[in-house]
Amino acid sequence: MSLSISQIRANTLRARHLYQRTRRQGFAVGAFNIDNQETLIAVVQAAQKLNSPVLVEVSDGEVKAMGLENIRDLVDNYKEEYGVEMYINLDHSPTVDDCKRAIDAGYEYIHIDISQANHDASTEEIIEKTKEVVEYAKFTGALVESEPHYFGGSSNVHTEGIDFEEIKKTFSTPESIKSFVDATGIDTFAAAIGNLHGKYPVPKVLDLELLQKLRDASDVQISLHGGSGTPLHYFEEAAKIGVSKININSDMRYVFRKTLEKVLAENPNEYAVVKLMPTVYGEVQKVVEEKIQAFGSAGKAVV
Repeated sequence: MSLSISQIRANTLRARHLYQRTRRQGFAVGAFNIDNQETLIAVVQAAQKLNSPVLVEVSDGEVKAMGLENIRDLVDNYKEEYGVEMYINLDHSPTVDDCKRAIDAGYEYIHIDISQANHDASTEEIIEKTKEVVEYAKFTGALVESEPHYFGGSSNVHTEGIDFEEIKKTFSTPESIKSFVDATGIDTFAAAIGNLHGKYPVPKVLDLELLQKLRDASDVQISLHGGSGTPLHYFEEAAKIGVSKININSDMRYVFRKTLEKVLAENPNEYAVVKLMPTVYGEVQKVVEEKIQAFGSAGKAVV
């Protein structure tokens, strides 16, 4: 069921208040990707258990798989049933039109990522299209996130190591955060400080000194993408420095698949797979709970 414009605006106002709380209270909110209902159950149960606010986020592929309005309805239904503080983030949306549709559907957080579709998109094109989304979002109050260049990696499990010297070439700078925010009017800047999409055989290393410089350069909200496979102490420090949102995907996908493979192998004669799924989303829930604890958002929900 579609939300009214007054309901959407009330939700986005609460979403803005959440980001304000992250800064005042020194915690980050987790943004957890879903591509099925079981993963949503894992997220909402973790949120309820730890009394934590959460963002459910969906990429372009996940929207195509589940449906833009279906996701809105699912999140609203579970939010009401479990009594949790939960919002939707459109993650790495590659086009302005897709962002506008999500804004119309009442998504509280919108990430416009023009470089997702075109890795070689010019700074001018990225700024122009990001500004268009920022302007459109004013009608509902949705918060808009973006970045000035392509963010590396992919939300999967990788076998190769991380070329840290190559990754450093794409790091954000104090100059870039200030100029991009000034040019676009975004609410949230997706920072690159060593975070990288995907899960790798080696731990990620975040440049916290650079993060502090970014924080000092602009009062905009800061997000960290590619949180999977990152030692938890980096999250604890990032939240204290002033990161408002941290994205998690591959860690959840990995546990989901490995647990599903295990329960299928252990139950070769069970064809009602739904009976096996509580074990699967129970393990995913443990991942979400671990991140919530590291982000410092446990006990921070306002319902």
